[in-house]
Amino acid sequence: MPGPKTQSRTTKPARTTGPRILEGTVSASDGSRAQILQQYEKAVVAMQSGDYSAAHPAFEALLKIAPMEFTDRIRMYLAACIAQSNKAETTFSSPEEQYDYAIALLNDGHFEDAREHLQEILQGDENADYVFYGLAVLASMTGDAQSCLQRLAEAIRLNSLNRIQARSDSDFQAMADDPRFTELLYPEA
Repeated sequence: MPGPKTQSRTTKPARTTGPRILEGTVSASDGSRAQILQQYEKAVVAMQSGDYSAAHPAFEALLKIAPMEFTDRIRMYLAACIAQSNKAETTFSSPEEQYDYAIALLNDGHFEDAREHLQEILQGDENADYVFYGLAVLASMTGDAQSCLQRLAEAIRLNSLNRIQARSDSDFQAMADDPRFTELLYPEA
């Protein structure tokens, strides 16, 4: 006699929430996810086109609502927007103030930004010996011996006190073994 049918396997109920993905289930708010993605794309386009004043608030707003997988990237873009905005807003009351800023950039390892500021000062004053000295330090720190020697020679030509300063400047440490550097600093020897 046949007995009652028993199921050897239990069946799972059908999912009503949608297909599974790596982070969990896709929620019914996929429409909002698509909107977030569109906002993200607009903010990235604004940043890439140099419109940091528009991209910055867009990334800040996204940071509050974006899924976790976007937050690291949004923070990175937000930091880039802030840095670029600050760079564009920097104003100086004198060339000396801009020089101090360039040296601070140099000391922080922002060599290209420092170079840009030093070159900008030279455009306004071709005889700024301290700028040639700063460019010589920059060249020394970046391993460009020839440029270092040329810039330092010009700084010394414009102001002989730069020779004395360079003798004890640890920023020229990379040049210490170069006989041309020694000859430039001690021509009487």
